[in-house]
Amino acid sequence: MRFLRLTSFLLLLIGLASFTGDRPAYRLFTATGQAADYDQMLAELAQADVVLFGEQHNDALAHWLELQVAKDLLKLKKPGQLVLGMEMFERDVQPLVAQYAVGMLADSTFERLARPWPNYGTDYRPLLQFARSNKVPVVGTNAPRPFARVVAQRSLTALDNLPATDRALLAPLPLKVDYDLPGYKNMAAMFSGAGSAHGGGAQNIIQAQALKDATMAHFIAASRQPGQTLLHFNGSYHSDHHDGIVAYLRQYAPKLRVRTLSVVTQEQLQTLEKEQLNVADYVVVVPADAGKSY
Repeated sequence: MRFLRLTSFLLLLIGLASFTGDRPAYRLFTATGQAADYDQMLAELAQADVVLFGEQHNDALAHWLELQVAKDLLKLKKPGQLVLGMEMFERDVQPLVAQYAVGMLADSTFERLARPWPNYGTDYRPLLQFARSNKVPVVGTNAPRPFARVVAQRSLTALDNLPATDRALLAPLPLKVDYDLPGYKNMAAMFSGAGSAHGGGAQNIIQAQALKDATMAHFIAASRQPGQTLLHFNGSYHSDHHDGIVAYLRQYAPKLRVRTLSVVTQEQLQTLEKEQLNVADYVVVVPADAGKSY
Protein backbone atom coordinates (compact mmCIF):
# COMPACT_ATOMS: atom_id res chain seq x y z
CA MET A 1 0.00 0.00 0.00
CA ARG A 2 2.80 2.39 0.99
CA PHE A 3 4.51 1.55 -2.31
CA LEU A 4 1.33 2.36 -4.26
CA ARG A 5 0.92 5.67 -2.40
CA LEU A 6 4.55 6.57 -3.08
CA THR A 7 4.16 5.67 -6.73
CA SER A 8 1.02 7.81 -7.03
CA PHE A 9 2.79 10.71 -5.33
CA LEU A 10 5.76 10.46 -7.69
CA LEU A 11 3.45 10.33 -10.73
CA LEU A 12 1.67 13.43 -9.45
CA LEU A 13 4.99 15.27 -9.09
CA ILE A 14 6.01 14.23 -12.59
CA GLY A 15 2.67 15.43 -13.93
CA LEU A 16 3.01 18.77 -12.18
CA ALA A 17 6.55 19.18 -13.44
CA SER A 18 5.40 18.42 -16.96
CA PHE A 19 2.60 20.97 -16.65
CA THR A 20 4.71 23.75 -15.21
CA GLY A 21 7.42 23.10 -17.77
CA ASP A 22 4.96 23.10 -20.65
CA ARG A 23 6.26 24.87 -23.77
CA PRO A 24 3.36 24.89 -26.23
CA ALA A 25 3.82 25.70 -29.88
CA TYR A 26 1.00 28.22 -29.68
CA ARG A 27 -1.68 29.57 -27.37
CA LEU A 28 -5.23 30.54 -28.21
CA PHE A 29 -7.03 33.60 -26.84
CA THR A 30 -10.36 35.32 -27.26
CA ALA A 31 -10.50 38.90 -28.51
CA THR A 32 -10.49 40.17 -24.91
CA GLY A 33 -7.41 38.15 -23.94
CA GLN A 34 -9.09 35.24 -22.17
CA ALA A 35 -7.61 31.78 -22.70
CA ALA A 36 -9.71 29.97 -25.30
CA ASP A 37 -10.46 26.30 -25.83
CA TYR A 38 -9.73 24.96 -29.31
CA ASP A 39 -12.77 22.67 -29.45
CA GLN A 40 -15.12 25.41 -28.32
CA MET A 41 -13.64 27.74 -30.92
CA LEU A 42 -14.07 25.08 -33.58
CA ALA A 43 -17.72 24.58 -32.67
CA GLU A 44 -18.31 28.32 -33.04
CA LEU A 45 -16.48 28.47 -36.36
CA ALA A 46 -18.57 25.59 -37.67
CA GLN A 47 -21.70 27.72 -37.13
CA ALA A 48 -20.26 30.68 -39.04
CA ASP A 49 -20.96 31.43 -42.68
CA VAL A 50 -17.46 32.80 -43.27
CA VAL A 51 -14.26 32.28 -41.30
CA LEU A 52 -11.34 34.55 -42.14
CA PHE A 53 -8.04 33.02 -41.03
CA GLY A 54 -5.46 35.83 -40.95
CA GLU A 55 -1.91 34.57 -41.33
CA GLN A 56 1.62 35.84 -41.57
CA HIS A 57 2.55 34.39 -44.94
CA ASN A 58 5.88 32.90 -43.81
CA ASP A 59 4.67 31.45 -40.49
CA ALA A 60 5.13 27.69 -40.60
CA LEU A 61 3.05 27.12 -37.45
CA ALA A 62 0.18 29.15 -38.86
CA HIS A 63 0.13 27.05 -42.02
CA TRP A 64 0.10 23.84 -39.96
CA LEU A 65 -2.79 25.17 -37.86
CA GLU A 66 -4.73 26.23 -40.96
CA LEU A 67 -4.67 22.65 -42.17
CA GLN A 68 -5.75 21.34 -38.77
CA VAL A 69 -8.69 23.77 -38.62
CA ALA A 70 -9.74 22.74 -42.13
CA LYS A 71 -9.57 19.05 -41.23
CA ASP A 72 -11.47 19.52 -37.98
CA LEU A 73 -14.17 21.71 -39.51
CA LEU A 74 -14.74 19.05 -42.15
CA LYS A 75 -15.53 16.57 -39.38
CA LEU A 76 -18.22 18.89 -38.01
CA LYS A 77 -19.86 19.71 -41.33
CA LYS A 78 -22.05 17.65 -43.60
CA PRO A 79 -20.71 16.72 -47.05
CA GLY A 80 -20.57 19.76 -49.28
CA GLN A 81 -20.80 22.24 -46.40
CA LEU A 82 -17.13 23.24 -46.26
CA VAL A 83 -15.48 25.47 -48.87
CA LEU A 84 -11.93 26.80 -48.85
CA GLY A 85 -11.15 30.30 -50.09
CA MET A 86 -7.64 31.59 -50.72
CA GLU A 87 -6.09 34.99 -51.23
CA MET A 88 -3.14 33.16 -52.78
CA PHE A 89 -4.92 32.53 -56.08
CA GLU A 90 -6.29 35.24 -58.32
CA ARG A 91 -9.64 35.24 -60.06
CA ASP A 92 -8.32 34.69 -63.57
CA VAL A 93 -6.85 31.31 -62.55
CA GLN A 94 -9.98 30.14 -60.75
CA PRO A 95 -10.84 27.63 -63.51
CA LEU A 96 -7.46 25.98 -62.90
CA VAL A 97 -7.99 25.99 -59.12
CA ALA A 98 -11.40 24.37 -59.52
CA GLN A 99 -10.07 21.73 -61.92
CA TYR A 100 -7.16 20.89 -59.67
CA ALA A 101 -9.40 20.57 -56.61
CA VAL A 102 -11.46 17.85 -58.31
CA GLY A 103 -8.45 15.98 -59.67
CA MET A 104 -8.75 17.07 -63.31
CA LEU A 105 -5.35 18.74 -63.47
CA ALA A 106 -1.86 17.36 -62.85
CA ASP A 107 0.35 18.97 -60.24
CA SER A 108 2.97 20.02 -62.78
CA THR A 109 0.39 21.64 -65.06
CA PHE A 110 -1.29 23.45 -62.19
CA GLU A 111 1.96 24.79 -60.79
CA ARG A 112 3.08 25.95 -64.23
CA LEU A 113 -0.12 27.80 -65.11
CA ALA A 114 -1.77 28.95 -61.87
CA ARG A 115 0.97 31.37 -60.76
CA PRO A 116 1.26 29.93 -57.23
CA TRP A 117 3.19 31.92 -54.65
CA PRO A 118 6.87 30.99 -54.17
CA ASN A 119 6.06 29.23 -50.86
CA TYR A 120 3.21 27.25 -52.40
CA GLY A 121 4.94 23.88 -52.10
CA THR A 122 5.52 24.08 -48.36
CA ASP A 123 2.64 26.25 -47.20
CA TYR A 124 -0.40 25.98 -49.49
CA ARG A 125 -0.08 22.76 -51.46
CA PRO A 126 -1.07 20.72 -48.34
CA LEU A 127 -4.36 22.64 -48.21
CA LEU A 128 -5.11 21.93 -51.85
CA GLN A 129 -4.15 18.28 -51.41
CA PHE A 130 -6.54 18.07 -48.45
CA ALA A 131 -9.31 19.65 -50.51
CA ARG A 132 -8.64 17.35 -53.44
CA SER A 133 -8.69 14.22 -51.26
CA ASN A 134 -11.92 15.21 -49.53
CA LYS A 135 -13.82 16.79 -52.43
CA VAL A 136 -13.81 20.22 -50.79
CA PRO A 137 -14.28 23.08 -53.30
CA VAL A 138 -11.54 25.72 -53.44
CA VAL A 139 -12.08 29.33 -54.49
CA GLY A 140 -9.31 31.74 -55.45
CA THR A 141 -10.58 35.17 -54.43
CA ASN A 142 -7.89 37.76 -55.07
CA ALA A 143 -7.77 40.51 -57.68
CA PRO A 144 -5.30 39.78 -60.47
CA ARG A 145 -2.01 41.50 -59.79
CA PRO A 146 -1.90 43.67 -62.95
CA PHE A 147 -5.09 45.48 -61.87
CA ALA A 148 -3.82 46.12 -58.34
CA ARG A 149 -0.51 47.31 -59.77
CA VAL A 150 -2.08 49.82 -62.14
CA VAL A 151 -4.28 51.18 -59.33
CA ALA A 152 -1.22 51.64 -57.11
CA GLN A 153 0.37 53.61 -59.94
CA ARG A 154 -2.57 55.57 -61.34
CA SER A 155 -5.51 55.22 -58.86
CA LEU A 156 -8.86 53.47 -59.27
CA THR A 157 -9.73 55.72 -62.18
CA ALA A 158 -7.40 53.54 -64.28
CA LEU A 159 -10.13 50.87 -64.17
CA ASP A 160 -12.91 53.10 -65.49
CA ASN A 161 -12.84 51.78 -69.05
CA LEU A 162 -12.16 48.12 -68.40
CA PRO A 163 -14.04 45.70 -70.69
CA ALA A 164 -16.71 43.49 -69.13
CA THR A 165 -14.46 40.40 -69.19
CA ASP A 166 -11.92 42.16 -66.98
CA ARG A 167 -14.54 43.70 -64.69
CA ALA A 168 -15.84 40.19 -64.01
CA LEU A 169 -12.54 39.43 -62.25
CA LEU A 170 -12.96 42.26 -59.73
CA ALA A 171 -15.33 43.63 -57.13
CA PRO A 172 -18.15 45.74 -58.58
CA LEU A 173 -16.85 49.02 -59.99
CA PRO A 174 -16.69 51.89 -59.29
CA LEU A 175 -15.29 51.03 -55.88
CA LYS A 176 -15.91 53.22 -52.84
CA VAL A 177 -12.99 53.40 -50.40
CA ASP A 178 -13.51 54.30 -46.75
CA TYR A 179 -10.24 55.98 -45.83
CA ASP A 180 -11.34 56.14 -42.19
CA LEU A 181 -11.06 52.38 -41.72
CA PRO A 182 -8.31 51.79 -39.13
CA GLY A 183 -6.24 49.60 -41.44
CA TYR A 184 -6.30 52.17 -44.22
CA LYS A 185 -5.48 54.98 -41.79
CA ASN A 186 -2.45 52.96 -40.67
CA MET A 187 -1.41 52.55 -44.29
CA ALA A 188 -1.77 56.30 -44.83
CA ALA A 189 0.64 56.91 -41.96
CA MET A 190 2.98 54.17 -43.14
CA PHE A 191 3.19 55.46 -46.71
CA SER A 192 2.76 59.16 -46.02
CA GLY A 193 6.12 59.87 -47.63
CA ALA A 194 5.58 57.49 -50.55
CA GLY A 195 6.65 58.96 -53.85
CA SER A 196 7.04 57.71 -57.36
CA ALA A 197 8.86 54.58 -56.18
CA HIS A 198 5.55 53.38 -54.75
CA GLY A 199 3.43 54.50 -57.68
CA GLY A 200 1.09 57.41 -57.02
CA GLY A 201 1.58 57.76 -53.28
CA ALA A 202 -0.28 56.65 -50.17
CA GLN A 203 -3.81 57.17 -51.47
CA ASN A 204 -3.21 54.99 -54.51
CA ILE A 205 -1.59 52.27 -52.39
CA ILE A 206 -4.66 52.26 -50.13
CA GLN A 207 -6.90 52.05 -53.19
CA ALA A 208 -4.96 49.04 -54.45
CA GLN A 209 -5.35 47.39 -51.03
CA ALA A 210 -9.06 48.20 -51.06
CA LEU A 211 -9.40 46.63 -54.51
CA LYS A 212 -7.96 43.40 -53.14
CA ASP A 213 -10.10 43.51 -49.98
CA ALA A 214 -13.28 44.24 -51.90
CA THR A 215 -12.58 41.62 -54.57
CA MET A 216 -11.94 38.95 -51.95
CA ALA A 217 -15.11 39.94 -50.09
CA HIS A 218 -17.15 39.93 -53.30
CA PHE A 219 -16.08 36.45 -54.34
CA ILE A 220 -16.35 35.06 -50.81
CA ALA A 221 -19.98 36.18 -50.74
CA ALA A 222 -20.66 35.04 -54.30
CA SER A 223 -19.02 31.62 -53.90
CA ARG A 224 -20.70 30.54 -50.68
CA GLN A 225 -24.01 28.66 -50.81
CA PRO A 226 -26.61 28.56 -47.99
CA GLY A 227 -25.55 26.20 -45.21
CA GLN A 228 -21.88 26.31 -46.13
CA THR A 229 -18.94 27.54 -44.09
CA LEU A 230 -16.31 29.20 -46.26
CA LEU A 231 -12.92 29.03 -44.57
CA HIS A 232 -10.78 31.76 -46.12
CA PHE A 233 -7.01 32.11 -45.80
CA ASN A 234 -5.56 35.59 -46.15
CA GLY A 235 -2.87 37.84 -44.80
CA SER A 236 -3.94 39.05 -41.39
CA TYR A 237 -3.85 42.71 -42.46
CA HIS A 238 -6.81 41.98 -44.74
CA SER A 239 -9.07 41.02 -41.81
CA ASP A 240 -7.53 42.27 -38.55
CA HIS A 241 -9.78 44.47 -36.39
CA HIS A 242 -12.74 43.31 -38.51
CA ASP A 243 -11.41 45.60 -41.19
CA GLY A 244 -10.58 45.19 -44.88
CA ILE A 245 -12.43 42.11 -46.18
CA VAL A 246 -14.88 42.24 -43.27
CA ALA A 247 -15.81 45.85 -44.00
CA TYR A 248 -16.65 44.99 -47.60
CA LEU A 249 -18.53 41.84 -46.58
CA ARG A 250 -20.76 44.10 -44.48
CA GLN A 251 -21.56 45.98 -47.69
CA TYR A 252 -22.04 43.02 -50.00
CA ALA A 253 -23.68 40.51 -47.63
CA PRO A 254 -24.46 42.12 -44.26
CA LYS A 255 -26.36 39.11 -42.92
CA LEU A 256 -23.40 36.74 -43.11
CA ARG A 257 -22.10 35.45 -39.79
CA VAL A 258 -18.37 36.20 -39.96
CA ARG A 259 -15.69 35.05 -37.53
CA THR A 260 -12.03 35.98 -37.67
CA LEU A 261 -8.74 34.50 -36.49
CA SER A 262 -5.39 36.22 -36.47
CA VAL A 263 -1.94 34.75 -35.89
CA VAL A 264 0.45 37.02 -33.99
CA THR A 265 3.94 36.57 -32.57
CA GLN A 266 5.03 37.36 -29.01
CA GLU A 267 8.13 36.74 -26.93
CA GLN A 268 5.92 35.17 -24.24
CA LEU A 269 2.77 33.09 -24.66
CA GLN A 270 1.21 33.32 -21.20
CA THR A 271 -0.90 36.43 -21.81
CA LEU A 272 -2.17 38.32 -24.82
CA GLU A 273 -0.32 41.61 -25.07
CA LYS A 274 -2.32 44.83 -25.05
CA GLU A 275 -1.70 45.71 -28.69
CA GLN A 276 -3.13 42.34 -29.77
CA LEU A 277 -6.44 42.74 -27.94
CA ASN A 278 -9.50 42.76 -30.23
CA VAL A 279 -7.40 42.10 -33.30
CA ALA A 280 -9.75 39.19 -34.13
CA ASP A 281 -12.44 37.01 -32.57
CA TYR A 282 -9.70 34.48 -31.78
CA VAL A 283 -6.01 35.28 -31.59
CA VAL A 284 -3.38 32.59 -32.08
CA VAL A 285 -0.09 33.51 -30.41
CA VAL A 286 3.06 31.80 -31.65
CA PRO A 287 6.60 32.25 -30.33
CA ALA A 288 8.63 35.03 -31.88
CA ASP A 289 11.43 32.54 -32.58
CA ALA A 290 9.19 29.94 -34.25
CA GLY A 291 10.28 28.62 -37.62
CA LYS A 292 9.59 30.51 -40.82
CA SER A 293 9.02 28.93 -44.20
CA TYR A 294 11.05 31.64 -45.95
